[in-house]
Amino acid sequence: MLGARLPASRAAPARPTSPVQRYESIAYQVADVVDVMQQDAGGAIKELRADGGAAANNLLLQFQADLLRVPVVRPKVTETTALGAAYLAGLAVGYWKDERDVEANWAVERTFEPRMGQAEVAHRRSRWREALQRSRDWEERSAIDGSDVR
Repeated sequence: MLGARLPASRAAPARPTSPVQRYESIAYQVADVVDVMQQDAGGAIKELRADGGAAANNLLLQFQADLLRVPVVRPKVTETTALGAAYLAGLAVGYWKDERDVEANWAVERTFEPRMGQAEVAHRRSRWREALQRSRDWEERSAIDGSDVR
């Protein structure tokens, strides 16, 4: 990861220099995946719904909205894996009569609208792609010339 500091010892992993970089890295990776999905589907998403532990981070979701240029929606209940299992069980035993009953339980906690300008997004995503390419080149060069230091 570019911007990471070398660990103090072999046992310590290299970490990004700040928590902000960790969240930005997640957002860039998600944006890359969404780009491919949109290309394969032949259409654009209208919004992205976030869930899981990382969805609690406002910085991450705002940056994600900025990069994707679409609203990012955080539901009131972000632990949807467990919730989904409970919904399926409830449907199986007749607690809910159909999917519409389940959908009625979903509620928005907050929506993050894109705020960053399109030129800034294009610049940042271009720099992200450059960083990815440099890391690929580094890996190839270190494998060829034996410069991989461990």
